[in-house]
Amino acid sequence: MTALAPPPAPAAPRPPRPPVHASRPAAPRPPATAPRDAGTSLTAAAATALGTLALAPVYTRPAWLPPTWAAIVVVALTGLALRAAGPALWAWASGNRQLPARAAAAGVPLVPLGQLAALTCLMTALFAPDRALGGLVPTPGSLRALAGVLTAGSAELREQATPALPLTGLLALTVLLVGMVAVTVDLVAVGGRQPALAGLGLLVLFCVPVSTVTGDVGLVALAAPAAGLALLLWADQSRRLGGGSVRAGSRHGAAAPAAAGTALAALVAAVVVGSLVPTLPEGRLASGFGPGGGGEATGTALDAAAALQGQLTLPEPIELLRLDASVPDPGYLRVVTLDSYDPENGWTVGNLDGEASVGQAEPLAPLPGRRAGRYVEATISTVAHDDRFLPVLTSPQAVQIADPGSWRFDPATGTVFGREVTTAGTGYRVAAVEPQPGEEELRASAPLPEGSPVRERDTALPPLAPEVTDLVTQLTAGAASPYEAVRAIHGHFTRENGFVYSLSTAPGTGDDDLADFLRLKQGYCEQYAGAMAAMVRAAGIPARVALGYTPGRVQPGGQRLITSDDAHAWVEVYFDGLGWIPFDPTPIDSERAVDLPWAPRPAAQEVTERPVDVPTAPTVPTGPANPQLDRVDGATPEGQAAPSAAPSGRPVLVAGGVLLGLALLAAAPAGLRALQRRRRVLDGGPAALWDELAATARDLGLDWDAAQTPRQQAASLVRTLETRGGGRRAAGRAGGAHRAALPGAAEAVERLARAEETASYGRPGAADGDPAAVSALRAARAGLVAAVPPRARVQALLWPASLADGLGTAARTLAARLPRRTSA
Repeated sequence: MTALAPPPAPAAPRPPRPPVHASRPAAPRPPATAPRDAGTSLTAAAATALGTLALAPVYTRPAWLPPTWAAIVVVALTGLALRAAGPALWAWASGNRQLPARAAAAGVPLVPLGQLAALTCLMTALFAPDRALGGLVPTPGSLRALAGVLTAGSAELREQATPALPLTGLLALTVLLVGMVAVTVDLVAVGGRQPALAGLGLLVLFCVPVSTVTGDVGLVALAAPAAGLALLLWADQSRRLGGGSVRAGSRHGAAAPAAAGTALAALVAAVVVGSLVPTLPEGRLASGFGPGGGGEATGTALDAAAALQGQLTLPEPIELLRLDASVPDPGYLRVVTLDSYDPENGWTVGNLDGEASVGQAEPLAPLPGRRAGRYVEATISTVAHDDRFLPVLTSPQAVQIADPGSWRFDPATGTVFGREVTTAGTGYRVAAVEPQPGEEELRASAPLPEGSPVRERDTALPPLAPEVTDLVTQLTAGAASPYEAVRAIHGHFTRENGFVYSLSTAPGTGDDDLADFLRLKQGYCEQYAGAMAAMVRAAGIPARVALGYTPGRVQPGGQRLITSDDAHAWVEVYFDGLGWIPFDPTPIDSERAVDLPWAPRPAAQEVTERPVDVPTAPTVPTGPANPQLDRVDGATPEGQAAPSAAPSGRPVLVAGGVLLGLALLAAAPAGLRALQRRRRVLDGGPAALWDELAATARDLGLDWDAAQTPRQQAASLVRTLETRGGGRRAAGRAGGAHRAALPGAAEAVERLARAEETASYGRPGAADGDPAAVSALRAARAGLVAAVPPRARVQALLWPASLADGLGTAARTLAARLPRRTSA
């Protein structure tokens, strides 16, 4: 075979420039404060800020946004400052000597440590400034206070359903999470020089709404993290395609379109794939008080939204509480109020604000405008009551109880709930001011103005059945005030209109429990209270359902005994300037009933004995045959042990599906690269095998200049093998299989180069039919892999640079084929 002629000389001489070869010592690494590193740091911060928008559906309002973005800014600025200060300090101390590579590597982990210290200062200033130096510098006392805030956030995490209230503890946890993600993304993108891999940190933020929010998370929460990931991919491709050993002008101009194409592909893929990710049905951060949460009642308790039928149908009543009041006729003991309604789940308790302790000095629930009411004090001791909700009088002003810091008060609902405590064996004292409005005051109360928080929150309703809204319109047509409209609705639930009290409900014929109850007119306190509250809301008046107890029966000595028979539900309606006023549409006997002069109950409506099932109604031992208006799945009737339900595998399957999806997403580049390699090996031609060798070199971060001839490029790779793969140091780094691969790798590279050169410059078919070419490719790849450090191998596996180059080439090709607008 004749020797191959050397490649032709270029037609015109190029301007002199230093050649680029693998054997040439690498230029000193620019300092970390170079513009490219600073730009990567700011890009990482911007991407993390976009990633935080995934949390938008997790909270009720955007109070979480300023502190989390402040954490991102602090992390970014601290990283820039430390990376600039390190080389400057070394230059000053060493007399402008070059920073050794080992010293630079040792300084990399110091930056995230400094960022974490700055993040701690920020969180101290935001959440525990009182005991800090200048409100900023942490002290042991401020760190203990900050730990207390984070501990409270852990409890709020278990209590809140999504969308959650932006409570202080939850905000602190969110700032900590976002700050840690920002530090990680900055470390990987800038310190590790892998912006693409840093995008995995954004998945942590995106997993929060995916695992907690019911249904769709919204376009912003989906597209913003995808845009952040695209921004990191753009930064990664700009670094790879625009810098390093690539000759100026050869690929730098292609960096922007290729990076933009990769970013656009990632954004489209994230939006499409993200829309298919399943969401958890619970829609809560943890167990939650919210819909489906059930309130975690324990033992003999009135669950936060439990059906009361189980309490009222017990063969024998259970003694729960003893009440010693300062007045002979105390009002209701409220346990919790239900302020969220939907036709499927009925009335449920929303999120409770856990900021205020019952031990605070200010009145817990003062009447609006500091109106006068009836002052009542009561001493309450538990008998068999065991619940995390504390029964209190209406409008409580103060609660005296052991460990007041563990009991929280929600001002919006008047509910007292415990943190890691229950009422078992507890005695406490309640001071309250019960509202006692006159009818004239109620008639004079005008509708709440537009934009009132109470009106917006407590008139919210899903679409109701037409027969329900038509009935509300008919009843309130002549009402001149909100009070008259409420009285008209309240007066509808009478025997004269066919309503019957029964602990068993007749089977409904539709999917709407509210419409069925209003048509069948048979039920007990939950149905009555739930139906009236929904109808009052439909009239545009704030209303909610209250669960608790009537004040029980007087015992010898003047105390009152409250049993499971006294479990009850009633309605509370808000009037402007007067506050929440109770209404009770349920017919109960006069001894148990609470006297409400503004909403008198007709004498013919009273029940004179302990209620029993109506014989004509079907009776089911464990519960009503028809779903209840105000039920929560999994609620346990009072006095009964919770059934041992079979564990549901759905959360495990959903979590496994999410993890599998993330694993597939992370493994997608490696899988595509393996398919590409297999296609080229099956082709077996010189061009395909040479392309695979080029792709391997680019994946491993080795120099590859497409402008060089195969012989020149092979010589460069052989020098790389000799420089990086030879000697004791390389032999110590390479494992047994890799050490054996090194000697034959150089010969394999030269063999592939000759085959490619013959195919390119020789006669047609001269390089075909070499059966050892594929083996040569395997030997060459093994040698190149052995010649690079482990980090480069991992990078080549997880994010192959050649694959990204291919996407950029495809984007440029597509852009070139698109029709261009020509000027007239």
